Parts: sequence; structure tokens; C-alpha cells
Amino acid sequence: MHETENSQEKWSEIIKPKRNLLDFHFKEIWRYRDLLILLVRRDFVATFKQTILGPLWHIINPVFSTITFTIIFANVAGISTDGVPAPIFYYTGNMIWGYFSRCIQSTSGVFTGNQAIFSKVYFPRMIMPLSTIVTSFIAFLIQMVILIVMWIYYYNQGANIHLSAWAFMIPVMCLIMGFLGLSLGIIISSVTTKYRDLSMFVGFGIQLLMYCTPVIYPVSFVPEQYRFLLLLNPLAPVVEGFKYSILGVGTFDANMMFYSVGVTVFLLFIGLILFNKVEQNFIDTV
Repeated sequence: MHETENSQEKWSEIIKPKRNLLDFHFKEIWRYRDLLILLVRRDFVATFKQTILGPLWHIINPVFSTITFTIIFANVAGISTDGVPAPIFYYTGNMIWGYFSRCIQSTSGVFTGNQAIFSKVYFPRMIMPLSTIVTSFIAFLIQMVILIVMWIYYYNQGANIHLSAWAFMIPVMCLIMGFLGLSLGIIISSVTTKYRDLSMFVGFGIQLLMYCTPVIYPVSFVPEQYRFLLLLNPLAPVVEGFKYSILGVGTFDANMMFYSVGVTVFLLFIGLILFNKVEQNFIDTV
């Protein structure tokens, strides 16, 4: 009788190991969207808990970086900003780069940083890196308020800035930066479950990549014969295009933007495959 009752039990959820690396379970991620919202709220609150200035730190960091860059690169080194006031030029670059670097840094430790909760509770593991991307975007929006204030101030002062016709592409460029950071982050996170040395390289690698991206200088600063090497970096067209959309200086190359999208999609595909593979047995590895 007991065996008959057990055989007739109906389960609402059946958890089994993944065997198909191309099974990304996007519908399941959508079902757990409430958990995503809770994790975003947790990350945002936990970051500024027991701090005096709270979310203002999202503004203080790029402002101080902007002041430093203005003194060193504009005043001392004399690097061109294409006729744009140095503070708003560097703040724009710092803001968009900060968004990307937060995305990659926060997702690069998903497996090693959440080992305890992953071993006890089931939910789509991709929820974790996605929540960090959303949290980073909220910080980006806070910083955007300061950029708008600076833009209005310098525009009224007669500075050589204006919104370009490509300003409508700003949300698309933000998505590219976010998903590129997510892609690289989950690739690094997947590899570091076995090779911890790579995690030591992340900070240095991001810093090096910044100097290979037109954050503190415009593309026009690079000699023309070497410019194609700079644009091989998928971040370069996005950063340059963002500056062009906001400030009206520089270039916006639609073909190079498609190149950035293509590289992002490719890396995201590779990242999801690696993430699925590591997810199956990372508890035994970490």
C-alpha cells in the first residue's frame, strides 16, 4: 500500500543534472525573476550598509577619478580631448568604463564567492551574475545624473558639446557593455573554479584593458596607421560611440558597432557553454 502511494506522488519540480551544454534554460530564469529582484536589492543594500554617504559613493569614485585624470592627462601630459572640457570628457569615460569593470569584476567570482549557497539551495545559477549586472546598471544610472548636470552646465557656458543624432543608441551601447562584461565575467568565473591563479590577474587585466580603450583619450589621439589595432578591441567602438552620442565629438562607426555586437554575442555563447559545464560539478572542484 505504501509503495502504491509513493508511485502515485506528483512532484511540482524535478531537479536533475544538466547533460546538454546548449540547454540554457532561459524560461527558468524568467520564472525566478522575483529572486533576481531580491538579489539586486540585497547587493545594493549590503554594499552601503553602515556607511555614512551610502549611494553617494557611486558618484564620489568617478568624480575623484575625473579630477585625477584632468590634472595628470589634460594639464600635465596635455592629451587632447577633441575640444571638449576635460572634466566632462573624463567623467563620461570613467562612467562608462566603471560600468563595464563592475560587471566583469562582480561576475568573475560567481562560483567561488557563492559556493556555500550553491551547495544548499537550488535556483538557476545564472541568476547570480545577472543580478550583479543589474546592480551595476543602477550605479550607472546614478552616475548619469551627474553627467546630465555637467552637460547642462558646460552647454550653457558655450562649450563645444551637443547631443548627436546617435543619442538614441545609448541604451543599446549600455546593453553591449553590460553583456560584454557578463560574458567575460562568467568565462573567468568558470575557469577560476579550477585555476585560481587567473583571479589574481583580473584586476591588473582590467586596468591594462582600460589603457587599450579610448577612455582617457579620443580615438583621434592614436596615429592613423595604428588606429585599426585599437578598434579591434570590441570596447573601443562602444566607448567612442558613447562619447560621440553624449558630447558630439569623436566618431560613431555603425560597422564597428556591429563588430562589437558580434564579438559580444560570440563571447556570451562561449561563456554560457562554459558556465553550464562547470555548473554540473563545480562543488567538487571549488
